[in-house]
Amino acid sequence: MAKHIGILTAGGDCPGLNAAIRGVGKSAQYIYNMDLIGFQQGFKGLVENRFIRLDGEALSGILTLGGTILGTSRDKPHKMNVAGNTLDMTDSIVENYQNHHLDALVCLGGGGTQKNAMKLQQRGLNVITLPKTIDNDVAKTDISFGFDTALGIATDAIDRLHSTAHSHHRIIVTEIMGHKAGWLALGAGIAGGADVILIPEIPYDINIIAEAITKRSRDGKQFSIVAVAEGAISTDGFEKIVEAEERKKQAESKEDKKKISQEIKTLEKRYQGNTLEIAHQLEELTRLESRVTILGHIQRGGTPSAADRLLATRLGTACASYIQEEQYGIMVSAKGNLTVPVPLEEVAGHLKLVPREHSWVTSAIHVGTCLGSKDLQSY
Repeated sequence: MAKHIGILTAGGDCPGLNAAIRGVGKSAQYIYNMDLIGFQQGFKGLVENRFIRLDGEALSGILTLGGTILGTSRDKPHKMNVAGNTLDMTDSIVENYQNHHLDALVCLGGGGTQKNAMKLQQRGLNVITLPKTIDNDVAKTDISFGFDTALGIATDAIDRLHSTAHSHHRIIVTEIMGHKAGWLALGAGIAGGADVILIPEIPYDINIIAEAITKRSRDGKQFSIVAVAEGAISTDGFEKIVEAEERKKQAESKEDKKKISQEIKTLEKRYQGNTLEIAHQLEELTRLESRVTILGHIQRGGTPSAADRLLATRLGTACASYIQEEQYGIMVSAKGNLTVPVPLEEVAGHLKLVPREHSWVTSAIHVGTCLGSKDLQSY
């Protein structure tokens, strides 16, 4: 009998989602004769039973579109806002899954979506996920669709900022997305020739950055480009957070753990996302005028790159094959030119962060990029 498949997109939007929906849908219908419906606005649409039929006409012409034709939201099945109250709506999801006689639910999303999908799997649903995020921080996959497009956009922005920076003796500080992982800022910084790159995985010392920029100025360089991940953190802030996390591990009572967790959130809010403060500090330390550009959501919009369309199509068609083979409770992962099914338990709750020994970090150091750390300098 033909299988009945549901699909949704959850979390933040990114380029390539429509290409993935198309890849799953066309392969499911044309190759395996499956029936496909799409739930609107992520898990919220599944709770409210808002769906559309994804037939050939609905899938036509969406390959090059940014965003998602299904819409998305950050609602969690077990913590959903309903009329101002936070409720566990998992039972409603299970009920709608059964009412549609679904054989599988495909969830397209980042780290949060992987965790939510695993919770649904534990409730007995047949779930398969695809990794999407411009941060490229989903574990157990070489790359997530959306990253390549965002990388190109951020790199293009840095390229353009070179022109205005060259015309003035200025420091241009550019904030790039990446709260926990620095792949986007690091990649765009290297590709765009940034002089300083700051990422969450490498705490920075503002004095080392100022020293590097001052040296460039003494050497006759008329400007400096600083690429900053939104989650970049100073060494002082990093040490305070690590100390608090250690206290949380040693805390015995649930109340103490909760109190320290709130303290950690406060510290993160204070010491991360301080791009304007970084620019101000550099201006004071170097006596050079600084300007700030925050790229924001522009990095998530627009037409997906050819690489993202290809990746999303590969993962989407592989997803249909895994459904046909009845392999569930997995994420479809990209490994080289292959697709590999990875158990959700190995993905959910894990982040793919930038290792200090990564080749991108080494390359940045070797071309003279300052990473804000005394331990990672080329001179």
